[in-house]
Amino acid sequence: MNILIINPIPYTSETEHIKRAGSIKDTMIYGLASAFVREGHNVTLFMAESYKITGEEDYPFKVIWAPCKLARIFKVHRIPYMPELSKYIRQNIDQIDMIISGEIFALHTLAAVRLGKGKTIIWHELAKHNNLMHKIPSKIWYNIIARICMRNTLVIGRSEAAKEFASRYCHNVSETVIGHGIDLGKFAFCGEKEDYFVVVSQLIARKRIDGIIRAFSEYGNKSLSKLVIIGDGDKRKELEELAGSLSISDRVVFTGKLGHDKMLPYLQHAKAMLINTEKDNSMISIIESIACGTPVVSTPVPLNTPEIIEGSLGIIAEKISSKQLADIDRDNSSYVENCRLYRDKLSNEAKVREFIKVFTNR
Repeated sequence: MNILIINPIPYTSETEHIKRAGSIKDTMIYGLASAFVREGHNVTLFMAESYKITGEEDYPFKVIWAPCKLARIFKVHRIPYMPELSKYIRQNIDQIDMIISGEIFALHTLAAVRLGKGKTIIWHELAKHNNLMHKIPSKIWYNIIARICMRNTLVIGRSEAAKEFASRYCHNVSETVIGHGIDLGKFAFCGEKEDYFVVVSQLIARKRIDGIIRAFSEYGNKSLSKLVIIGDGDKRKELEELAGSLSISDRVVFTGKLGHDKMLPYLQHAKAMLINTEKDNSMISIIESIACGTPVVSTPVPLNTPEIIEGSLGIIAEKISSKQLADIDRDNSSYVENCRLYRDKLSNEAKVREFIKVFTNR
């Protein structure tokens, strides 16, 4: 099949000042597009030019970086407007067999639905209204645009919560949920754990890393374990000072932001990955951790935490405390084995086969 994947925003930017990356090969959408190719399909990946990498890379599929227009109105990091997309679909629709477009509340999805009728899948992640302008544009979009223009378009939720939310506004929402996948060859399983916990996160307010450090300080007084924090952000200095004030600086390691190659050994050998976020959608780091055989301790906020519960792949708690750290440490070998048994479900190839099956049976 000839497949067009529309994913304007390949990596997260917290502000409109986008810091361009040196590669997209660590992103979720690159992994999915590559898996479609490995499964025998031809892929074109359509992304916003504002996120174009700083260097040169070779890809096993075609990549189009489209300029964004009217950026003062349509913020590139939230709802980019790429008029070249409509032109591309019009010119190539006879050769395109399937279009996958991310999100219902998106201008690029409206273009795909309008010009690719019967060929478009909306792969939807959000489980609540976008907070932009007090949710007013989102509520208008879902209640008018989605109900009228997308009512019969096939929608696949990336989580149960996303599926339920989409079902309020669209009539053709699949019962099948397709979450994010990963390259299992890159995230190899490791059953040999060392005496530390790991955090892989931006060091920003909503991630609440301070709560993790406080929980670890209570637990760490009873153990020689370490806490390895991978990532960077405007709260780093404050977090380093917090570790010092709790007299655990010698057991809290700040590595800064690391590429996947350097991050992976930390993730693979950790007893658990810790998440304390107060606002997130589905988190790719959760499935990366599970694939490595590393259990997850998290708040219930991320939309893909039901997978953790389903497979007994870690512990979910409203607030991370020393109790959860002690529990995951005590029963670590059982959780690690559960991750090993579950990981095959997370492969990008498995996700590709699910897409093709749902699309074929639509």
